[in-house]
Amino acid sequence: MSKDRRNDEAVRITTAAENRNADIAVRQRRYLLSMSLRSLCFVGAIIASLAGIAWLWPILIVGALVLPYVAVVMANAANTRGEGFALLNQGLEHRELGGGPAHR
Repeated sequence: MSKDRRNDEAVRITTAAENRNADIAVRQRRYLLSMSLRSLCFVGAIIASLAGIAWLWPILIVGALVLPYVAVVMANAANTRGEGFALLNQGLEHRELGGGPAHR
């Protein structure tokens, strides 16, 4: 019985993905932070409007409208580790130990 393997390339421990639960927890925290900032922008826009600060409330409203998109994109972005180096195939054709007495 042979197993169907899609990728026979070895996974290096430095590029392996994080635990799925940890990844979801990080995404949830990023989303919650972004949506909290959106709520603060909305409340700040109302307070700025009531206080008569005419230049600030439109900026905060734009922030409140744009932040949901940013929050969703950040929440869906997977935390991937890139390879910072390449393994060299040196040493496969060069043997460190010489042959035995029969090879001399």
